[in-house]
Amino acid sequence: MPRTGPVRYAVVGLGHIAQVAVLPAFAHARRNSRVVALVSDDPAKLREVSRKYRVEQTYSYDQYDACLDQVDAVYIALPNSQHAEYTTRAARAGVHVLCEKPMAVTAAECRRMIEACRRNRVKLMIAYRLHFEAINLKVIDLVRSGRIGEPKFFNSSFAMTVRPGDIRTRRRMGGGTLYDIGVYCINAARYVFGAEPTEVMALSVNAAGRKLAEIDESTGALLRFEGDRVAAFVTSFNSADVGSYQIVGTEGDILVKPAYEYAGGLGFELTVGGKTTKQHAGKRDQFAPELLYFSDCILKNRQPEPSGEEGLQDVRIVEALYRSARTGRAVRIPPFRKSKRPSGRQRITRPGIAKPRLVKVESASE
Repeated sequence: MPRTGPVRYAVVGLGHIAQVAVLPAFAHARRNSRVVALVSDDPAKLREVSRKYRVEQTYSYDQYDACLDQVDAVYIALPNSQHAEYTTRAARAGVHVLCEKPMAVTAAECRRMIEACRRNRVKLMIAYRLHFEAINLKVIDLVRSGRIGEPKFFNSSFAMTVRPGDIRTRRRMGGGTLYDIGVYCINAARYVFGAEPTEVMALSVNAAGRKLAEIDESTGALLRFEGDRVAAFVTSFNSADVGSYQIVGTEGDILVKPAYEYAGGLGFELTVGGKTTKQHAGKRDQFAPELLYFSDCILKNRQPEPSGEEGLQDVRIVEALYRSARTGRAVRIPPFRKSKRPSGRQRITRPGIAKPRLVKVESASE
């Protein structure tokens, strides 16, 4: 582990999120982070992307262990079903892990990832980029300061029209609306309330037929929270692109729209006593702050947050919601030790980046 100087990263997987957001973010994180290796099974991607970012070391997935000998940390941008394997392999090699969300497909996988990192004394952070986003943190501060009174209920919609055949539509790769976009709604509700759900219910439908035959087309979820509060949300892979949430309190409400975007700016409307104020921020790089913060945790031996335990809790809730959708019954959520509130060190802002030229990838939505 380096004590000074930049942390050397391998980006594992060169799909859309890696190319459009993660790799460009290193330009804004050069204070303490460098991308020095790329891992993919696509020779064209490796050749062209490595040339673009001047990365000399490239590896296939079969060469992953050799790659781990050359880096300090990995950014895992693989399909959900591969997160656990590639995290535990990195941990055994003494390499720190920044893993895309959802953390994994099952809670059991999450626990194995946490244990492997603990046993091998490496840092593990889950890439919840909105934990670092100033607009999102401002909303949380407004709620927790009592600006809208006592928060009572949360409501969210998150939807897109997913391309046929995209990995998000494949069950064996960890596909499904709750894994891909529902996790944002779950995490937002938990952080806005500063509490944990105790019981959940869900209903899944699929009118898309063969297009989404392996997964849910849409899922509606209802979560009962500590303190007799309620969160509701709907996710869909066969609807127009939307992404917003509203938190309603005894004295006012906050509407966050767009709420989950990284390709554009975020904003919110605060309404109290019939008067509405608006705040909007232009596009910002939401991935460089993750890199900067995680690298500082490595170099200064701090425990990162969002932690593996944070990722585990969201996956537990996703599993419970799908169980409820299958059985038609409410599912209790076991107690969870709350994660610490984000510290000031997580309020990191970097300017937006232009969309780069992509190599053999396209966005998930049509």
